[in-house]
Amino acid sequence: MSDRPLLVALAGNPNVGKSTVFNALTGLRQHTGNWTGKTVALLEGTVRYAGRELRFVDLPGTYSLRVNSREEKIARDFILDEKPDVTVCVVDATCLERNLNFVLQVMQAATRCVVCLNLMDEARSHGLLIDADLLSQELGVPVVPTAARSGEGIVELLDTVYQAAHGVGSLESTKGPAGRCGSTVAGGSAKAHRTSSIEGPWSSEPAENLARSACSTRTTAGEGLQDLPENLAGSACNTRTTAGEGLRNVPENLAGSAHSTRGVHAKGLLSQVEGESGNTPSLASFSDNEIEVLYREAERIASKVVKRSGAVTKTLTDRLDDIVTSRRFGIPIMLLLLGVVFLITISLANYPSAVLSWVFFRIESALSAVVLSLGAPQWLHGILVMGCYRTVAWVVAVMLPPMAIFFPLFTLLEDFGYLPRVAFNLDHLFYKSGGHGKQALTMSMGFGCNAAGVMAARIIESPRERLIAILTNCFVPCNGRFPTLILLSTIFFRGEGFLGAVGPGLAILGIVLAGVGMTLLVSRILTATILKGMPSSFVLELPPYRKPELWKIIARSWKDRTVWVLKRAVAVALPCGAITWLAANMTLGGQTIMAHVATWLEPLSTLLGMDGVILTAFILGFPANEIVMPIALMSYLSQGTMVDLGATDVIGAVLRSNGWQWTTGLSVLLFSLLHFPCGTTVYTVYRETGSKKWAAMSFLIPTAVACVVLFVLNAVFALTGLK
Repeated sequence: MSDRPLLVALAGNPNVGKSTVFNALTGLRQHTGNWTGKTVALLEGTVRYAGRELRFVDLPGTYSLRVNSREEKIARDFILDEKPDVTVCVVDATCLERNLNFVLQVMQAATRCVVCLNLMDEARSHGLLIDADLLSQELGVPVVPTAARSGEGIVELLDTVYQAAHGVGSLESTKGPAGRCGSTVAGGSAKAHRTSSIEGPWSSEPAENLARSACSTRTTAGEGLQDLPENLAGSACNTRTTAGEGLRNVPENLAGSAHSTRGVHAKGLLSQVEGESGNTPSLASFSDNEIEVLYREAERIASKVVKRSGAVTKTLTDRLDDIVTSRRFGIPIMLLLLGVVFLITISLANYPSAVLSWVFFRIESALSAVVLSLGAPQWLHGILVMGCYRTVAWVVAVMLPPMAIFFPLFTLLEDFGYLPRVAFNLDHLFYKSGGHGKQALTMSMGFGCNAAGVMAARIIESPRERLIAILTNCFVPCNGRFPTLILLSTIFFRGEGFLGAVGPGLAILGIVLAGVGMTLLVSRILTATILKGMPSSFVLELPPYRKPELWKIIARSWKDRTVWVLKRAVAVALPCGAITWLAANMTLGGQTIMAHVATWLEPLSTLLGMDGVILTAFILGFPANEIVMPIALMSYLSQGTMVDLGATDVIGAVLRSNGWQWTTGLSVLLFSLLHFPCGTTVYTVYRETGSKKWAAMSFLIPTAVACVVLFVLNAVFALTGLK
């Protein structure tokens, strides 16, 4: 073998700790790279071992190699086309049977395979005893028990991967006899089943079903679960089946079978199917018969290698889920937790924002002196310093602190295992609106940043429902809009005393709930018009609650979310800052271009309950929502650059002196919530969909919704004499 880096693919089901294994193997020596010849970004990491460089690639989590989703296609195509030296299948030791089905599929496609038996610490806590040596004999590949969070078995895994890459103990060197399955395998019947709602662990289990231990299944309220993909069979491990009041039309091959197969190495397991059907099993896809063979073999192996010690007990996850996913407490707890996250973000972000603003404006003074000392003309100084730099400084000062607080908190809930419960609790609402239960997760991410929420829509398998989630994500206020919402709520809805102080909070809460309601309404409208279709069924796996690892949370939220969003925001803010300065300083007929635009927009603004100045500010604030109010104040005060007056009372006096009333404040609040997303989000929509059409729709749909809502609202104000 040459000295080229060894290519190692990490594959596995979602929520098996694959990313934790990847991080434990590679440490911080990782980056996001594009798969050669494709536009798919995969996480890669390198490590040197025994003098050789190993390049690990973390494939998307998937339940199968059958092409039923984007993730399955990526994983399958990478294994088939890139031909990694070793494919490591990371499996959940607490749910071995379901995971073995995927392992058996990978073994049909991979050249060399190693099984990483992860979460062994949780398996032991559940009273599960797994014979790794026997499992290795049954599969014919190396099996390494690990607990990646504590580092247990990671060194052994690395050594095994290295040995397997050189043909020692790998599938390639230990191909057992060609598989021979009994006639019942290809021809036996598999009975369809209905998933029941079970609040606790299995009350009793025969010995052959011990692999399903520590597992429970919930079904959400909905219209029905139809055409459930075959690849999700046997998934009885901490799984809640969502999007259905009942399970209907479940394919027969989901049920599995009680029939056993004779012990064979998996590489030749499908020869019986080939012999009986006359067709050669394809590594690019698996037929129903082939999948049935693999399910039965997974069941047989799991029942043989897994034993239980002691009685079945209710786990901490079961006890917590009885509360946080219950009909009575689920949604209130969700609102409370999200409210706490918002409160912490809003409360703590002001102080670092003030510090950053002070630092950046000090730098601006020094930068201005340098530019002018070089003999630059005033117009160039204005564009570069007062336009580009000040806009970027404003965006960073306002966006960075909230994101640096919100994203770690959000990632903390994600790492703890709570976010899938949010999707479970809200699934029935999104199902009725024609969307997907996982849209609840993308919507929650949108509270931090709409661009991040658009990216999060990757977790939705259905292209139609993914588009719905992308196009409606901007209806929840992001960190960039919260400063405007907080400012105007404080100015126009704050009264006297304690109850008066609650007014701004209630106004913001009402705005947030209105955003959620609009998300559901527009999702329903899109389903009935340009994105017609039935909501898809999906199995939502609720992973066990796990102790978060704080330093990894901070690193991941900073690198993968905060820095990523900030870089795109700065890229959009730079040119728009220059345009804003030019519009505020170039004159035509004695008036600035901004003043001309405001005058031209005045009739439309009046219909919407605003004025031309604030509508112009929203348009010029397209690069970042944070600069809308500074642009408006700049225009009201006839300044040539964005200004920050600091005190809320001073800003309120300026707005009222320019004709603002509480109805104006409410109109601006709603327009800020519902209007077009920022430039970063529109660009992200284009990158995620690869379509200029959908990027344009992400701008036009919310703008049309905002105009319709404000027109109706102000018509009501006019009819009732409130205006």
